Amino acid sequence: MSHTSGNDHAERPQRAANRSGRHTGPDPMGPADRPGARADAGTGPRGGRTGRGTPRGGGTRYRRALRKEAPTVVAVLLTVADFTVMTGHPSFPFTDYGRYLHHLDGLLRSLYAQGVHVAVTVFDPEGYADYCATTGRPVDAAATRTRYAAEVAAGRATVPYTRQPLPVLCAELAHAADRRATWEHATDLLMDAGPCPDCGQDLAHCAFDRASQALLAVIEAVGPGAHHVVCSLPTDDGPPLLAALHVEAADTDTDTDTDRDAGGGSGSGNGLRLVETDALVLCTVMAASTATARPGGLVVRTTDAAGTDTVRGWALRHGEPHPLTEAQVFDAYCTDPATGDPIPPEPGVRYRAGLPLPTESDPPVG
Repeated sequence: MSHTSGNDHAERPQRAANRSGRHTGPDPMGPADRPGARADAGTGPRGGRTGRGTPRGGGTRYRRALRKEAPTVVAVLLTVADFTVMTGHPSFPFTDYGRYLHHLDGLLRSLYAQGVHVAVTVFDPEGYADYCATTGRPVDAAATRTRYAAEVAAGRATVPYTRQPLPVLCAELAHAADRRATWEHATDLLMDAGPCPDCGQDLAHCAFDRASQALLAVIEAVGPGAHHVVCSLPTDDGPPLLAALHVEAADTDTDTDTDRDAGGGSGSGNGLRLVETDALVLCTVMAASTATARPGGLVVRTTDAAGTDTVRGWALRHGEPHPLTEAQVFDAYCTDPATGDPIPPEPGVRYRAGLPLPTESDPPVG
């Protein structure tokens, strides 16, 4: 390294300043006295501060704070078949599904530990291929997969990650995805229904109101206890629509509080605890029975305080529940609705006829 004298060292910056027209010595006016100077002049990087008077190094802390307020969407390949499709892209780094799940679990835990809100959704390879064909983006690119997750998958069913084990998370996500698909299909059937023949209004709204009232009537008829309600409706182009709802009905004579479940669902003020999203989907399927005039079915499995399970059933005709006989309930509950194959009856389960329900013409009780 060459050595330079002190005079040369002092003169070179001055000569350079003279050539450039800049003043390198002390500012005689001071930063605050220059015309047009901002009140916070000198607080930028050259002044040793950043932002609005933030000391150097504080930016990292603020970025970390903002990171906690920026939600993250993680799209998951739920099945081995979906995973296998993605392994056909060289940019996809995994070849073993177990290893993929292991690192996925690590990623979710890491984000959660940072205080980041994580929403998990399904990565659908078929939907991804359609997205690439529509947008013209390259299929074999991590950036395209990221855009797909943010623009398309995030608008579908999601489940918040709260450190639940990965198998539990995947089961929740599969349920949410099935529930969303059922709701969308039933909604499409309702939207094609046209006007109500009775009042001339939108049949979708009328049918949904009737379904809600019918569901409440069924729950009231079976009485207090834990009820698992399943509604099925055949379709023209695939397996039947299935919607399920868990309801806990308290004895209103002893418990008049409005209950709320941990998932954000609420009761209707009459001692019911339920997940409102599940109730929405089930009532939509029941309403679709009205709109399409397709015969559906409603089965309620009740667990009483003694732990005894009782199954009752109703046939849906134009959306209205009609009680089934005990033999019909047994056949309905012990038959796979998707395949029609018989299912062995569960030991200790009682099969009973559906209970009669009040109709609109019935006078009010009391």
